[in-house]
Amino acid sequence: METYQQKLAAARERVEEVTPEALNVAAGLILDVRTSDETALGLIPNAVTLPMDRVKAEIRSLDVQPGDRIVLYCAVGERSLLAAAELLDAGYTNVASLAGGMKRWMSLGLPTTSPSGLSDLSRRRYARHIVMPQVGIAGQQTLIDARVVIIGAGGLGSPAALYLAAAGVGTIGLVDHDVVELSNLQRQILHGTADIGMAKVTSGAQRIREIDSSVSIQPHDTMLDSSNALGILGSYDLAIDATDNFATRYLINDASIHVGVPVVHGSVFRFEGQLAVFKPHETACYRCVFPDPPPGDLAPNCTEAGVFGVLPGVVGTMQATEALKLLLGIGEPLLGRLLTYDALSQTIHTVRLKRRPDCVACSGPPPPLRDHPEYC
Repeated sequence: METYQQKLAAARERVEEVTPEALNVAAGLILDVRTSDETALGLIPNAVTLPMDRVKAEIRSLDVQPGDRIVLYCAVGERSLLAAAELLDAGYTNVASLAGGMKRWMSLGLPTTSPSGLSDLSRRRYARHIVMPQVGIAGQQTLIDARVVIIGAGGLGSPAALYLAAAGVGTIGLVDHDVVELSNLQRQILHGTADIGMAKVTSGAQRIREIDSSVSIQPHDTMLDSSNALGILGSYDLAIDATDNFATRYLINDASIHVGVPVVHGSVFRFEGQLAVFKPHETACYRCVFPDPPPGDLAPNCTEAGVFGVLPGVVGTMQATEALKLLLGIGEPLLGRLLTYDALSQTIHTVRLKRRPDCVACSGPPPPLRDHPEYC
């Protein structure tokens, strides 16, 4: 069986070694293959972390082509040689290892960056995020610094709030003027039997603190209306529309255009759900898709029409997924697309959405906010 030293010698014959002085940190992919304990001590600028034992399996997730420049480094330049040899075997042709590794880099006084100010507790709590190259320490810090407002602490808002809190979103706003009722508990998992009669934002805040006490909860125990919508949405980076009536959906849309805040929209009806992401001035807005609210007698709410209990859990979790993707700048958010979900057939369809040149909300200056109580 080939020994470690024999593997190392074979790799050194095949892999190009780059000296720290010759490394261009602005060109290609700089890949740190050390463990999380090692990377916590500092990184080479622009480096992406991916532990050595996962390099070959996950290199594709970093969106690099076989001919792209990749320079790997570790502590002293040995593990990076072995990982680079694996990439050569996988068809990556422009691969190199940093001679002397991080130890040599630091001995020369070359610049390093701190991965973040994450506490040891945060590193352990979010470990499964941090090891993912699409998130990493920098991405987790982005989530901790993020501010997301969830409008509606009911069926959709419940899973969205729980998963955003668990993911580490540092500030979560909850907007709702209602109290917990027994009929809510069939789907609104943010609340429990003991919370009946309590304000939903109070009950929701208590539940979120049980998940992570470090999350800052901003309860807005009020109905969103034209007098407060701009102030509330303008205080956050992202809004989640988890409402159950057309009046508030149109208000959220118009306010988001005023303040430039993206909206992750979700809605449910019986066994069907919808999901879309609206980004002001870049994608179609809610009014582009639904120019006018339907008459009140044609728009029954959940009380009148009913809703399959697990359906808001599916759609609300999708909303949390889209929110995290937007905050992290990863994947392909549902920008300019409408997703429909049918729980009975377990089918999902997406359609492209186009901006309307005559849209009253986004084709020109956004209109003044107004309330539509007749549509509630």
